[in-house]
Amino acid sequence: MMTNESLHHPKDPSGDIENPKKPDFPRVAALQQKQQRSEKPNQPRASSRFRATHVTMAHGAGGRATAALVKEVFLDAYGGRHLNRLEDAAILPLGRSSSLDSSLGASHLAFSCDSFVVTPPCFPGGSLGRLAVCGTVNDLAMAGAIPSWLAISWVIEEGTPIQTLRTVAHDIATAATEADIEIVTGDTKVVERGAADGVLLTTAGVGICPAGRELGAERIQPGDKLLLSGSMGDHGMAVMLARGDLAINADIRSDCAPLGKLAAGLLTAAPNTRWMRDPTRGGVAMLCHELAAAAEHSVLLREQQLPVRPAVRAACELLGIDPLHVANEGKLLAVVPPAETEDALAALRSSPLGKDAVLIGEISPHLEPIVLLETPFGGTRLLDIPVGNPLPRIC
Repeated sequence: MMTNESLHHPKDPSGDIENPKKPDFPRVAALQQKQQRSEKPNQPRASSRFRATHVTMAHGAGGRATAALVKEVFLDAYGGRHLNRLEDAAILPLGRSSSLDSSLGASHLAFSCDSFVVTPPCFPGGSLGRLAVCGTVNDLAMAGAIPSWLAISWVIEEGTPIQTLRTVAHDIATAATEADIEIVTGDTKVVERGAADGVLLTTAGVGICPAGRELGAERIQPGDKLLLSGSMGDHGMAVMLARGDLAINADIRSDCAPLGKLAAGLLTAAPNTRWMRDPTRGGVAMLCHELAAAAEHSVLLREQQLPVRPAVRAACELLGIDPLHVANEGKLLAVVPPAETEDALAALRSSPLGKDAVLIGEISPHLEPIVLLETPFGGTRLLDIPVGNPLPRIC
């Protein structure tokens, strides 16, 4: 974890912290640093001696260079009461309050983990750091949990500019503040040149599940409605075009965003919501196939109601890609009972992240777990799962 073994010293057998005959300055310095961290947990002290401009293997060796890197880059960006302790694990109270609703009780904890590598690390509308936070937060939110705590581990390639780390760390801190989630622990590894593609991030998240809140495909019934909170394919196409491999100029931005508050608003307005997920890799199409298999019912989508931005549609047509198969990182797909559909749509549309929410289909009574697409002419066709990924890795 984010620890520095050189800061831990064997206890003086005599029990004296400071021996006037043989002063132990390293031990005294370590104790002073520990006291400073406990007195000012949200203000990690910066060292004027940290002047590295690039990562070296020493920064991953667990010694002084590692401690300096952790302190001056990561703690400086998002240090906090738990993280500044630099323990191997964070000990967390179950009843942490949330700004969403401090009165919510907790019956379960939701736990999720993910890994993120994307090229380029910065793209219109997002970045590697923002993607890592939002992706984990959204996994928790789709389970009906209130995202509360986050762990982030770094794998850094030797030679990576320190400024790159600062940029990623800043984006992490900004997204975590936006999502109202606390970063409480982490880990750092440095690998030789060529062993990683710059920076890789791995996250783990924990969320509080309010008592009585239950979501699952087993709760889905024929006639339930499918709601999508906005346009399809924004993230995947934004990253694809940002790589510069295609001679396509289009104003497409990733929709990368934390969905915790949007999901909470939906669940308040439609408390009998059956199921929620965010359509990331594989897009809405793949998610609907997973839904059909889990619910053991067919899913019927209405092609005319599927939202796609004109620029995304044009880029997909040029590349021969169906927007249904392209990823989002800031949209949710929800199944709600018919009686709560209007309230659910109103709740989604009241948020900037859901202002374009639409009804895109329903659960069919057919027991065969397939996905059908109703065409504008009234016919239906099977929506297949593509063989392979039509886009390179985008998260």
